[in-house]
Amino acid sequence: MLHPSRDQINLLDVLAALGHPVRAKIVRALESGEEQFCGSIVPDVPKSTLTTHWRVLREAGVIFQRPEGRKLFITLRRQDLDARFPGLLELVTREDL
Repeated sequence: MLHPSRDQINLLDVLAALGHPVRAKIVRALESGEEQFCGSIVPDVPKSTLTTHWRVLREAGVIFQRPEGRKLFITLRRQDLDARFPGLLELVTREDL
């Protein structure tokens, strides 16, 4: 699994990843910082569709995926994103957007 280093996270890639409504919903669901099983985050979206969303978010540096057995756990890379782009996650996770 490709996870870019903090220095490799690019603002345009992050904005492109967050520009899709499902991916923005995923980020809001991960806002607490707790690791979550990928199947529990947005259960109303088909698994085949989510695979693409996970890849886009992971490759942009927005999430970290950790496999455990047959399950995949996901966390928001808040520290890395806050260090690279201060205030961005606060804007993206606002309820009024």
